[in-house]
Amino acid sequence: MPLTKAYMQLSDAALCWLETILLERYGYPFVLKWDGDRIRMTLSGASGEICFDTLQSVFSKPNSDFSCGFWDGTAENWQMASEEFLPTPAVTEPPVPLIRKIDAGYVVHYDILGLTYWMLSRQEEVGRTDLDKHGRFPAIASNAYRNGYLGRPIVDEWLNLLGQVIQRQWPALELKRHRFSMKVSHYVDVPSRYGFDGTYRLLRGMAGDLLKRRDWRNMYFRVTSRVNTRSRLYPADPVNSFNWIMDISEQHELTSAFYFISGRTNPRMDATYEIEYPSIRRLMRDVHARGHEIGLHPSYNTYRNPVKIVAEADRLRRVCGEEGILQHEWGGRMHYLRWKHPVTLRGWEAAGMTYDSTLGYADRPGFRCGTCFEYPAFDPVECKALKLRIRPLVAMECSIIGEHYMNSSLGQGARQEFLRLKAACRAVDGCFTLLWHNSQLCSAEKRKLYLDVLSQ
Repeated sequence: MPLTKAYMQLSDAALCWLETILLERYGYPFVLKWDGDRIRMTLSGASGEICFDTLQSVFSKPNSDFSCGFWDGTAENWQMASEEFLPTPAVTEPPVPLIRKIDAGYVVHYDILGLTYWMLSRQEEVGRTDLDKHGRFPAIASNAYRNGYLGRPIVDEWLNLLGQVIQRQWPALELKRHRFSMKVSHYVDVPSRYGFDGTYRLLRGMAGDLLKRRDWRNMYFRVTSRVNTRSRLYPADPVNSFNWIMDISEQHELTSAFYFISGRTNPRMDATYEIEYPSIRRLMRDVHARGHEIGLHPSYNTYRNPVKIVAEADRLRRVCGEEGILQHEWGGRMHYLRWKHPVTLRGWEAAGMTYDSTLGYADRPGFRCGTCFEYPAFDPVECKALKLRIRPLVAMECSIIGEHYMNSSLGQGARQEFLRLKAACRAVDGCFTLLWHNSQLCSAEKRKLYLDVLSQ
């Protein structure tokens, strides 16, 4: 039988990519094949199958406007990663039973594979025009936000369930075990408060301090910071929190990734430093010497221009090479989390980067890709797997405490939100990926919140 109209986009290339996802998750080379309007999942050398017979057309389209129900897996004797019912995007009323034993194996009456494809490939975002002022697809436009599951890694929860079906079908298999982990990263947008100000900006700031604010102390600090930020960052600068960040990461056995801007496509939005500056070169040497990571933070207007992403990646690697900095992998994240899918994705691939960690929302924290696991990228327009890996971003500090986003206080509310997301990652043995700007660690209150998030 020919493929159904609903699934014309789920090609052999997409199935092959999904097989890679399953291999990384479970440790076995499962085979996915079309059988009429169903997909059969088998394992070479083993009898039986798992069949998916209820496929959803919306998972092959760039669409968010569809329904979502919830399924009580515990009522059918399955273990759930969350105490809440499992969301079923595209299905309002899941059938009972949802998973049925048959002679050949099991039949799953929910499109787990389609959901996985739709969420991980970001098919939902292709060609969207409902964007925010920075040209970003916002969380509030997503199906996940509209249906209340953005705060849950639902792909991981469904794949955990599928793992249970696999073990019932092939009980001799010992599936791959995963362990909870954390990855922390930091934008180097503002390495110095005033140290890289141009002459005009410096004089204008000094005049404002003197004439408007009557702040002699800050005027003096502007001049001192500018004079002392040449061969190294000024130690007394409050945004120079890099050594403190690395100290804390090392205490928690973490590696911090510092993402540097190496271009300027919008002077108002991009950094005021150049990576060739002696003080920035020294910072990169210090980061590398302590065993932490240097990465790319492409400038503001590169997200629609793969050629510029390639140029800025090459510039960063060139400067690092001049400083004797060698790394096995190169990754990073887009400035302002700007992302046009899949154009930006292609830029990272063309630049030969190892991973990108942009895919989290700015306006809300949570699971944009439905997962907290790193995975191989897929271009849903050209319908092909890429060498680039996606490292989903779960939480950016500004999304929670920033006045333009959730605007939570620095107290218990923000702490609970960070820890709730961290617990959701731990429940599926995934990775909690956290972004915290160095310039957002100037106060004792913010440092305490950061420490609480890492420690709990």
